[in-house]
Amino acid sequence: MEKLVIEGGHPLVGEVVISGAKNAALPLMAATLLTPGRHCLRNVPDLRDTRTFIRLLEHLGVKSERVGDILYLDTTTLTSVEAPYDLVKTMRASVLVLGPLVARLGRAKVSLPGGCAIGARPIDFHIMGLERLGAICNLDGGYVDANSSGSLQGNVIYFDIPSVTGTENILMAATLATGETVLNNAAKEPEIGNLVDMLVGMGAKIEGRGTDTLTIHGVDELHPADCVVIPDRIEAGTYLIAIVATGGHGTVTHCRPDHLPSLLEKLRMAGVLVTETKDSITVEWPSADKTEMKLKGVDITTMPYPGYPTDLQAQFMALMTQCSDSCVVNETIFENRFMHVAELHRMGANIRIDGHSARVDGCGMGGLKGAPVMATDLRASSSLVIAGLAAAGRTEISRIYHLERGYENLVDKLTKLGAKVWKEDE
Repeated sequence: MEKLVIEGGHPLVGEVVISGAKNAALPLMAATLLTPGRHCLRNVPDLRDTRTFIRLLEHLGVKSERVGDILYLDTTTLTSVEAPYDLVKTMRASVLVLGPLVARLGRAKVSLPGGCAIGARPIDFHIMGLERLGAICNLDGGYVDANSSGSLQGNVIYFDIPSVTGTENILMAATLATGETVLNNAAKEPEIGNLVDMLVGMGAKIEGRGTDTLTIHGVDELHPADCVVIPDRIEAGTYLIAIVATGGHGTVTHCRPDHLPSLLEKLRMAGVLVTETKDSITVEWPSADKTEMKLKGVDITTMPYPGYPTDLQAQFMALMTQCSDSCVVNETIFENRFMHVAELHRMGANIRIDGHSARVDGCGMGGLKGAPVMATDLRASSSLVIAGLAAAGRTEISRIYHLERGYENLVDKLTKLGAKVWKEDE
């Protein structure tokens, strides 16, 4: 097992290219199961999660070929309808094969998913949606066993909360259902828009893209996809925050500024200069004099898109440890998403948790001290990287396999920005 070592105190300066979005690539990969043929997905990041999902698809009978960032998936012959525990346990997105398999083959048996330990994320919405479409779902031995006799039937489905993977799973299943399906209070994340675009390109009939009401008119068959994965807005946000936290200046390219409205507004409120183009974002300080760099404390509350993303909460909290006053971070999406706070305490952060809120009393730029810390989930691990880059001295982060689930070529990208960072064996 490896650890990440960071010698902090070096401003990040330069340009970094953003990879394809993990949270977009995985549902697109699942959607290829809807119809036989050779599919082409472009701008697919090479991550632990995408590699795991490819192994899952291969277990189902899919043939895969990767050429650079292009992934070819041949779904002509599926040999299994079961997603076993040993493949699903590390990645919650594995549940996304449920809807496509039921829609195409009439049955799916999927292990209850795992992933980051950031709170209860039940798949009730997935099961409810499939049952509303006419499937029969049973929970037995840690598996969801879903069956449909004949084709699924369109229906009106309401989500109590806008579940991203729930919306994606039922959206995919509904494309092959008979009649019309309406998804009310659907999630609106850009990754869902990417999935809608792919499905429409495959011949699906979907209305309401980008809204909380999706109407799907079922079709008899779809054809293979050729689709481009959108840029990773969470990766882009993480690098922007890291650049600011280290007192640097830089640009993230091959990104979508319109996918990060809330983060960019919060950075501006904190006193950062933010410049946008169609596919890049530049952040810099008003003054190059580090003694004049004073970050303002800014409150955030995580919300479904287009609100502030929960996947950038931990990173922003690490940034706020560098502010000159105080702020409050409210987490409304996941109940256990403050596990990084204990590790930030080890580095000298002053953070107090009260239920779903955390008060951050900033220690000023460079006020953190390097320390050995442990990653607990994907986004918490990236917050520790940001803290380590901003801190004085050496930080060692263990259990970095979490980072490798969602950040492509992290060490190389940070090194090109001027960071002193490398991997060592534990």
